[in-house]
Amino acid sequence: MMMIYGLLPFMRQTLPYSQLMRDSSWSWANNSRVGTRPAAQFTGKGNDKITLSGELRPELTGGPVKALAFQLLADEGRAWPLIGGDGTIYGMYVIESFKTTHSDFYADGSARVIAFTLSLLRVDESLVSMFGDLQQQGSELWAKAESAAGSLSSGIAAGGFSL
Repeated sequence: MMMIYGLLPFMRQTLPYSQLMRDSSWSWANNSRVGTRPAAQFTGKGNDKITLSGELRPELTGGPVKALAFQLLADEGRAWPLIGGDGTIYGMYVIESFKTTHSDFYADGSARVIAFTLSLLRVDESLVSMFGDLQQQGSELWAKAESAAGSLSSGIAAGGFSL
């Protein structure tokens, strides 16, 4: 596995990227001064963006369905953790854009090559807040699982079966 975003892994069979570009910025406020350079003051961290690009070759790698999975994830409008295959925790990211270019077509109109560019924007304050977000999401999933297990138990008991 090269990297994972939420529950969707980047690997040869899904969405293998060939280039990762990271763009981090910091904010500085400038005040003009007479007869000298403006005074600059550090005001904090700016945006942290990651752009992944590559090609899908449906006969070797993931096809249009794999690309659709990322579009559906973006439609949810939620932040998901981005973790490198080497264990690097990048943070919580949202999908800003997902671009595809289809080319080299088969006779039925399906593409032999699907070039993609996925742009991600970091939205957490820090890794500490990221783990807090993950804890909240895990707690919500656990509560749903307990509720489902309770419903299943009561349904089985009502049918005369016991666990």
